[in-house]
Amino acid sequence: MIDVFPAAERHSADLGWLRSHPSYSFGAYNDPARTGFSVMRVCNDDYLAPGRGFGAHPHSDMEIVSIVLNGLIRHEDNMGNSVVSSFGEVQRMSAGTGVIHTEFNASEETELRLLQLWFMPKERGLAPSYEASSFDVDKLHNALLPVVSSHELENTASIGQDMTIYLSKLEQGEELAYPVETGRKQFIYLIEGVLEVNGVKLEIGDTAQIDAADELAFAAVTPAFFMLIDLP
Repeated sequence: MIDVFPAAERHSADLGWLRSHPSYSFGAYNDPARTGFSVMRVCNDDYLAPGRGFGAHPHSDMEIVSIVLNGLIRHEDNMGNSVVSSFGEVQRMSAGTGVIHTEFNASEETELRLLQLWFMPKERGLAPSYEASSFDVDKLHNALLPVVSSHELENTASIGQDMTIYLSKLEQGEELAYPVETGRKQFIYLIEGVLEVNGVKLEIGDTAQIDAADELAFAAVTPAFFMLIDLP
């Protein structure tokens, strides 16, 4: 079953310094029908104005992933980490027993766009940790590239949940197949373009929740950039 949530129906917020497009309930936005999928609780497509960002705030018992799509993000936390990341880099924070951090647009000139993803951890009450990783952007082309995973894979950030995040850039007319393990769920976010998944068309900004599929067949109607998350 493929459940498509069109971009046109998704909530959006404009605070001037922040334009946010959450796929699930977040902050002041509360939709009882959109509270998460499997262990995923947050999928925000955020645009931050130059030099602006989120001041110091706490988290606990949450796996938090930031994927930069354009611009520069600066992360700082009370564990002593201070990292600036760009496209081709991923930041993962396991909040565990508690962490305080900030996230800011590190550029004074360019808007920052990033995906903010939150997942429930497999185990609660662990010591907090942080990791920054990088991947080869050329390997996104016509392939599903893992960038975050609970499995030990090269050039991926680790995560404390049984899951993997893939990114892909498909050229127009290209196809990919993804075999699905029994009992697994998948989430798709179309970042750019038009994409068919098992014959179902997704357009830019659409999401899809998939349950009980045997295989996913991706076909790019136009050049398409998308995220696939394999979940328990």
